Amino acid sequence: MKKLLISFAIAMMAIVMTGQVASAAGVEHRVAIHVDQSDPKVQNMALNNVQAVTKYYEAKGDTVIVEVVAYGPGLTMLIPGKSKVADRISKMSLELDQLSFSACGNTHRKMSAKAGKDVVLMDEATMTPSGVVRLIELQENGYAYVRP
Repeated sequence: MKKLLISFAIAMMAIVMTGQVASAAGVEHRVAIHVDQSDPKVQNMALNNVQAVTKYYEAKGDTVIVEVVAYGPGLTMLIPGKSKVADRISKMSLELDQLSFSACGNTHRKMSAKAGKDVVLMDEATMTPSGVVRLIELQENGYAYVRP
């Protein structure tokens, strides 16, 4: 009986220690942030969310992958000359390796047709066929969804 109790205690210590080692290694979190408004306050709030989430998880030793998906009027945040947050996006993109920006191809096509020329996007933006579909894909792949 004594050997059984000792074996059980050793097994429990191993489980506890393994759990501590696993949490010390950190967890990866994934977040999709939806921006569909041209309001600079909303766009800044989205960027504030990026910074707050990143700071929180990094303080815990975790990592976080964040993708900001812009479509409709929100696409203005990724258009040089129209964006009120362009400098902030450029700075954050340099500071945060796990941050990306997706631009809706549908919205881009409509804006370009209306302008009569191809609307140029910031270098930080990656075109996706559809912003809504991109948000669906991210959520299907385990991303948490945030809409400021």
